[in-house]
Formats: sequence, C-alpha cells, structure tokens
Amino acid sequence: MIPDVKINSISLFSLGWLRESIDFPTPQSQTNTVVVPGRNAPIRFAEALGRVSYQPRSFSITLSMLGSRERFNQMRDELGNQYAGKLCEVVLSEEPDLYAVGTLELEPGYDPLTGKGQMVLSCSDGDAYRYHIEDTEVSMTGGGTLILVNDYMPVIPTVLTTAETALSWNIGEDVFKKSVSAGTWTFPELELQAGQNTVRITGTGTTTFRYREGRL
Repeated sequence: MIPDVKINSISLFSLGWLRESIDFPTPQSQTNTVVVPGRNAPIRFAEALGRVSYQPRSFSITLSMLGSRERFNQMRDELGNQYAGKLCEVVLSEEPDLYAVGTLELEPGYDPLTGKGQMVLSCSDGDAYRYHIEDTEVSMTGGGTLILVNDYMPVIPTVLTTAETALSWNIGEDVFKKSVSAGTWTFPELELQAGQNTVRITGTGTTTFRYREGRL
C-alpha cells in the first residue's frame, strides 16, 4: 500500500503528491500546578474536572513530487487554493477509520537542480482527539438493558425515541432517570465514558443512541 493522506476526502496521491513523512504526536496534557510554601508536592490541576484535558494537537505532513517548475507551481496552487488557512479533516491511509481536524498551513519549496518539489502541511490548532469517520448508532425496540460501547473520548449521545420512554443509568454511585415523549433528546448527564456504558430502557417504542467516538 502506498502511504497516502486524504484531506476533506480528497486523496493527495491522486493529485500527484507522494507522502514522504508524517509527524503526528500525541497531544500534551494541559498541566497547571501551584507551588504552596511548606508543601513538598505542588497542587496539580491536570484533572481538575475529573479527567485530563489536552492541548491542541500539532502535526505535520511532508509531501513531494518530481517534475518541472511549471508543474510544481500548478500543484502548489491547487493545494493552496483548497486548503491554506482552512479548517480541514485529515485522514492517514494507515488509519482510514479516523480523522483529525485542524487548520492547515502550507510551506512549499522547489529544487531546480533535482526537479523535486516539496510541500509541508502543518497544523498547530488541531482538535486533541481524532474522530471516527462513521457515527456509532445503537437501537433497541421495547424495554431492556442496552450496552453502549465507547472509545476513549467522553461523548454525549443523541437519543431518538419513537414513543414515551423512561431511561435510567448510573454514573459512579449516582442514579439518573429521565422520562421523555417521542422525539430527539440530549442529556448532559448521559456522558459515555471509555468502555461499556449501561442504560436501562422502559417503553414500547424504538430508542436509538447516536454518537461519534474519538481517541487521542
């Protein structure tokens, strides 16, 4: 398989670019500490909200081509007009089910001695998480217990009900209950964590949970 990158669903290999290298590091956590006189350890706020928060994702992708200066200029302008300074979805061929989101900056260069052109795509403000290409959708008709499996990123699902429905779930030792009519709903308390999440359903209609998973 030839290494490739897709930006907004367009393959750059199909546009004549070869992917030379990628630098896609894991984003760093947001760390904030306070040193208190008399204490031997600082107060750490990395998990102040009960979970780790992350800084924006930075990454870079180096592309190349062989050809004339005129051909390089044409390919450079094509990328610049489509992506320079724009918020884009980036998919690597090694992980086709995930995409990253960020603003792209382009840095072109051309060596007339070798006839090689190069383009560096860089991002410094990307979302910390990479997202699944497809939404996850889980449905149940009637009542029962439903297991919602989620990737690492916490997410609040959209709930669609076709009839009057009662929902209940636990977060730690807290129990939450909601009774709703037919419609589309979101409950801030229903935040899915990594792994299996259990929701109990009482009703006769079809209840559907739809959410987009993500990971670092």
